[in-house]
Amino acid sequence: MGLLQSYARLIYSGLLVAGVVWCLPMSAALARSVEKPVVVAEAAMRFLAPVDYYTGTVISREQARLAAEVSGRLLWVADAGDKFEAGGVVARIDDVLLREDYAEREADVTRLQARLEFLKLEVSRLRRLARSNNAAQSQLEQVESNRLAAKGELKAAQARERRTSALLERTQLRAQFSGIVTERLLNAGEWADEGAAVVAMTDPSRLEIQGWVSVSALSFLNVHAMVKFKRGGDEFEGQVRTLVPVGDTRSRLYELRVSLPEGSWKVGESVRVAVPAMARRKVLSVPRDALVLRRDAISVFVIDDEAVAHRVPVIPGIASGPWIEVSGELNAGDPVVTRGGERLRDGQKVVVQGPDDTQ
Repeated sequence: MGLLQSYARLIYSGLLVAGVVWCLPMSAALARSVEKPVVVAEAAMRFLAPVDYYTGTVISREQARLAAEVSGRLLWVADAGDKFEAGGVVARIDDVLLREDYAEREADVTRLQARLEFLKLEVSRLRRLARSNNAAQSQLEQVESNRLAAKGELKAAQARERRTSALLERTQLRAQFSGIVTERLLNAGEWADEGAAVVAMTDPSRLEIQGWVSVSALSFLNVHAMVKFKRGGDEFEGQVRTLVPVGDTRSRLYELRVSLPEGSWKVGESVRVAVPAMARRKVLSVPRDALVLRRDAISVFVIDDEAVAHRVPVIPGIASGPWIEVSGELNAGDPVVTRGGERLRDGQKVVVQGPDDTQ
């Protein structure tokens, strides 16, 4: 009987030891399972300035309505969407009457050239006769006067010929820059008065942003400054090319032009331009994602050297881009949770998976 009890105690002790050994890794795994994975970023002193967003539009730096330079019936007009190099013909005007006019001007020039040549020879002949007293001086002077008058008439006729030639050339309406026809304002067969717009053209390769800002923004903008703008969910940066310091009389807004970075841009696209609303100042800031919004307070979670999260109430301030100013018991260099803090508890152990790449 005593021997059986000894065996029983021995078996019980072995089972107890085995149970403890088996539970040890389970406890370690359980401890690890409650450690919350988080991503952190450092609180830092940064120069921030709040921004206001203004609507901007992508436009072409080269856009124009090409007007007829002579009156006439349109024979042909380019279609919307047609592409042309600078100097390409985008419309033609009937030139029959101008060609007839040009032929008449040419004939006038030829006639006056012949008359001038005759008078030159006549002056030379009378001068020879006058030296031998065989011609009256008054006759020579009369022919000399006629020669000078004919020379003036020839110059006037040549000017009329050049003018008619220029008008004839202008019956072909040419593109002033490389681009695309965006609108046909008159059609073939219609009468085009001198100065009437025939087609609208745009150069889709030379694009920029046109925006309008309030007078309060002028103090924080200058030519060549870099500003950010958004197209949908994407953010870009461009340089201020032009700032017109003369406001529109109706809207009281001032024109702003911003260069575009390389990319696929289309005329007419809408963007939102971020313009500083006040001067930059150096503040303690954290990523916006670090803020934990609760009904009772706004806070951030700071991770200590023991990988323990501590909830720190903060008061948010100005924001710019991904950063926001905070004030509270927080110091520059403190690691704050940017991802994984939604269900984090004060004093909870965490596992830092990596730094936040917020810029």
